Amino acid sequence: MNLLDLIGNTPLIDLSFLYPEQPDLALFAKAEWMNPGGSLKDRPVKQMLYKAVEQGTLVPGKIILDSSSGNAGISYAMIGAAMGYEVTIVIPGNASQERKQRLLAHGATLVETDPLEGYDEALRHVHAMYKASPDKYFFCDQYKNTENVNAHYLGTAAEIVEQVPRPITHFVGGVGTGGSLTGIARRLREHYPEIEIVAVRPERWPGVEGLKPLGEPEDIVPQIFEADYVDRWVDVSADETKSCCLKLAHHGYFAGQSSGAYLAACEKVMKDLTEATVVTLLCDLGERYFSAGLWNNGHSDQR
Repeated sequence: MNLLDLIGNTPLIDLSFLYPEQPDLALFAKAEWMNPGGSLKDRPVKQMLYKAVEQGTLVPGKIILDSSSGNAGISYAMIGAAMGYEVTIVIPGNASQERKQRLLAHGATLVETDPLEGYDEALRHVHAMYKASPDKYFFCDQYKNTENVNAHYLGTAAEIVEQVPRPITHFVGGVGTGGSLTGIARRLREHYPEIEIVAVRPERWPGVEGLKPLGEPEDIVPQIFEADYVDRWVDVSADETKSCCLKLAHHGYFAGQSSGAYLAACEKVMKDLTEATVVTLLCDLGERYFSAGLWNNGHSDQR
């Protein structure tokens, strides 16, 4: 077994204990922080790069290029290093320091964009870089690469179907590239035609790292995202996200911002239900968000 064999097959966690007042509701989450890169993004990045090598579009001497809010960048840097490729990542300047430091540790080159312009500016910049030097880079383009969706259809969703011990009534996820929500929704709907697919929409500012708010005409909608799968959008604030991160941490689960946003959305969905089986994702590690201030309101008892 090598490093990349560790990607996928993550455990399923039963979080139903968080809601003892709702005994007929079950809440399950995939522990995606247990991937070696610390996040869900290891799955699509491995799939996209392996497919590119197989198809001959990623060849020795090419530099792997993409934009990322952080987690996919880490996956590119880690997997690229393991495969022997240089990696360049375009990243918003306000991405957490922990993410940037891990990218650099794997030897990646970082190009930072103006944080005030949001993540879409990183997208615009990476396209400009590739257009200027197409022979220099393999532009993976996770926003339009269908292998991003396939990684979750073939992997994440197949594991969910196998692991969840009862029929699934709801799946809650969000849109970064749209790959996980599209791939998981597609497969779950094949198994459970009546399932409700719920998409999380974070507030625009200060936002949630890794999740796109969408909804405004100027927003860049990921090409691989199939919005028709979404039955309902649930709005989640940064404060609700932080509160749910702290709730998880107080029970021992140290997960990042998008996980808190997903849990907050699950709570909003579950409050109107009496009997259901809800599935979501815990996407990454909480350690990535110290410098972003996620954990600043913890309590200390110094004696």
